[in-house]
Amino acid sequence: MITREIIIGLIIPFIGTSAGGACVFFMKRGLDINVQKALTGFAAGVMVAASVWSLIIPSMEQSNGMGRLAFLPAFAGFWIGVLFLLALDNLIPHLHLNAEQAEGPASHLARTTMMVLAVVLHNIPEGMAVGVVYAGYATGSAEITAGGALALSLGIAIQNFPEGAIISMPLYAAGKSKMRSFADGVLSGAVEPVAGLLTILAAAVIVPAMPYLLSFAAGAMIYVVVEELIPEMAEGEHSHIGVLLFAAGFTVMMALDVALG
Repeated sequence: MITREIIIGLIIPFIGTSAGGACVFFMKRGLDINVQKALTGFAAGVMVAASVWSLIIPSMEQSNGMGRLAFLPAFAGFWIGVLFLLALDNLIPHLHLNAEQAEGPASHLARTTMMVLAVVLHNIPEGMAVGVVYAGYATGSAEITAGGALALSLGIAIQNFPEGAIISMPLYAAGKSKMRSFADGVLSGAVEPVAGLLTILAAAVIVPAMPYLLSFAAGAMIYVVVEELIPEMAEGEHSHIGVLLFAAGFTVMMALDVALG
């Protein structure tokens, strides 16, 4: 059952992306490269912590009845999530921030469009993660509290704020109007509540698969972190800023999960 509480939980991350995209109205220049590294590192830290505390650990706890094999659903779901993102990575043309060469199949899409698609790919597993956690809370099948689900939603929203800025500011610098850059930033985040809602509906039908769905979302998010975010925060001149903000994002998400869970 989709309650008001669940709808709010799904929308919170989208608000984070939209607020970040709105930075284009208040900032005159594009983001400094070190700021981009810092924001990317923070987002990566939040996603790794969320994958562990909010997804993998609940997945294994729900499988306690399997004894020493309690890790199997988490193991299998994690790999399915990784392979799912790998498939999307190869099927959808996209262009990562500061990259010159597009990934995926050859296309005639504009660079700015492929930049938006790269963020959309990034946001799909985040939306699924929020959706599956709220599905676990709603069904009572994963020992997830309302506070724990809200913690993940807030954590994703916090890391979505810099993501919104990272997509809208370069689009504006590339020649798009402020309103169009903002709209594209918002559009890139719209996939999250959609992916979350679809995940909730699927989980309601196949409740026994909840441990697999939890770890599936974790695997998809870890794929994004390792394939996209860590390379972006480490590229160019050596700097510790991305690592330090990774640690900050990790500890913020960890604190939210424990304090609200």
